[in-house]
Amino acid sequence: MTHPSPKLNGVLETALYVEDMDRARRFFEDAMGLEPFTADHRFTAYDTGAGTVLLLFLCGETLETVVLPDDMGTIPPHDGEGRVHLAFAIAARDLAAWEGQLADHDIAIEGRTHWPRGGESVYFRDPDGHLLELATPGVWPNY
Repeated sequence: MTHPSPKLNGVLETALYVEDMDRARRFFEDAMGLEPFTADHRFTAYDTGAGTVLLLFLCGETLETVVLPDDMGTIPPHDGEGRVHLAFAIAARDLAAWEGQLADHDIAIEGRTHWPRGGESVYFRDPDGHLLELATPGVWPNY
């Protein structure tokens, strides 16, 4: 007997693995304007709007199970490598301001896309080579 799948409410967290946490923090705080919720030597958590969180993990620092205090539980090991992609949702009216922000921080725009549904995307890299995208509504049927 199969059961219907329960509904997902969205993606809560996205994780990037970085080689240099201080460098990554400077990029995401200065160039992207993010403010950390919490941070330590191995990770930083940022509010990225609409109930989503961007997690930065220092490469190799999450290979052991983390035991939380006061019997709160455990976090299993995880890690990632390679250049990954993530897109930040932005308002169409803010695209030009974001392009200016990237230029102010000498961040090269690698690509632009004008989507059939009317959305626009701008692509650039973080210091670890991850492909980041700023996307306006009209990229997907649900956005």
